Amino acid sequence: MRKVVKSLFAVVMSMSLITGCSSGNSSSTTNAAQGANSSGKTELSFYYPVAVGGPLTKIVDGMAEEFNKENPDITVKPVYTGSYQDTTTKVQAAVQGKTPPDVAVMLSTELHTMMDMDAILPLDDFIAKDGGSEYVNDFFPGFLANSQVDGKTYSIPFQRSTIVLYYNKDAFKEVGLDPEKPPTSWDELVQYAAKLKKDGRYGVEIPSSSFTYWMFQALALQNGKNLMSEDGKKVFFDTPENVEALQFWVDLSKKHQVMPEGVNEWATVPSDFLEGKTAMMFHTTGNLTNVKKSAKFDFGVAFLPAKKNYGSPTGGGNFYMFKGTDAKKQEAAWKFIRFMTEPKRAAQWSVDTGYVATRKSAYAEESMKQYVKDFPAAAVARDQLEYGHAELSTHNNGKVTKLLNDTLQSVITGQSEPAEALKKAQEEADKMLAPFNK
Repeated sequence: MRKVVKSLFAVVMSMSLITGCSSGNSSSTTNAAQGANSSGKTELSFYYPVAVGGPLTKIVDGMAEEFNKENPDITVKPVYTGSYQDTTTKVQAAVQGKTPPDVAVMLSTELHTMMDMDAILPLDDFIAKDGGSEYVNDFFPGFLANSQVDGKTYSIPFQRSTIVLYYNKDAFKEVGLDPEKPPTSWDELVQYAAKLKKDGRYGVEIPSSSFTYWMFQALALQNGKNLMSEDGKKVFFDTPENVEALQFWVDLSKKHQVMPEGVNEWATVPSDFLEGKTAMMFHTTGNLTNVKKSAKFDFGVAFLPAKKNYGSPTGGGNFYMFKGTDAKKQEAAWKFIRFMTEPKRAAQWSVDTGYVATRKSAYAEESMKQYVKDFPAAAVARDQLEYGHAELSTHNNGKVTKLLNDTLQSVITGQSEPAEALKKAQEEADKMLAPFNK
């Protein structure tokens, strides 16, 4: 009997020791799992969106694969997360569920929203140890405008763009316009569009879905100043200049009849251009490579026409890192960001996609110099950065942007008038931003 008791006691003690070891090491085991998998590799989840035509998922996945080969102790797992809006929603859900991605590309304009959620890491310590001011100052100032606030850097420019004018040179020749002289003013845009319009073809199209605010911001900048304060706490929607800019947009279809009435879909406008249904379009430089590969006609790229001055908001996505990830993953994530933004990759990314190379030194790379020599249109967006400004970004950004988008569409579809609609939008936005102005 004693032997049985001793045996049972030994079993119980062994079980308790095993249980004790297991529970005592649970936090360290979890932490180890967070930083590395069973093979000892550090695994990174990388969320990224696609907002333009072309095989971007294949390109991004290929860049991640190249990084993994060069860094055998790190495995980056790219996760295509849909549109920019889809990506923001998924990141916010992951942050709220305390499972943030290790690194993500989101709109540069999400800065204030992510800060309000206390979700993102300032990157200054990583920058100080790896590249310093020489690294940061190599990015074009127009792209850094949405990356920094209160003297700190919270994101790194990656797939960035501006809005440019695409025009069909063959159509220009057809109606007696000089194909090397695109419109440089609002008045010329109307005149050229009127000449270019014919049955089955409009003179110009400006997309008014998805990124409606972005297109309006371009017109606003050309006629006055930006739509928001640098700190994202105030907006300036209902200025006389902005009312005039919105009226001009509406007049292109209602008065001058050179643009289709109603909402022109973001994804449909490039298709219309490529199919000859419009002779000119406002669109992102992120579509440049897609247009280059798909156009069956000679086309040009130019600055957006000016009213008082040239102007375009910058756009696109930046790299963000998130709180709630361990130090080992953070170091690996920063290494991945540095890899993805090296001058030679910034240059090749621009060549492959049409996005603007975000670093000045990228234009000294042989691949970029040859590309610009063979295809001068690739330099237009870079040159227009002299007139580039921060994209609309505020606290409570999602609601403020949706408010403006809805307001603009109500005007474009004839449901309201510019002055009245912008006044109402200003009042609503002021209420949304009131908590941040106490």
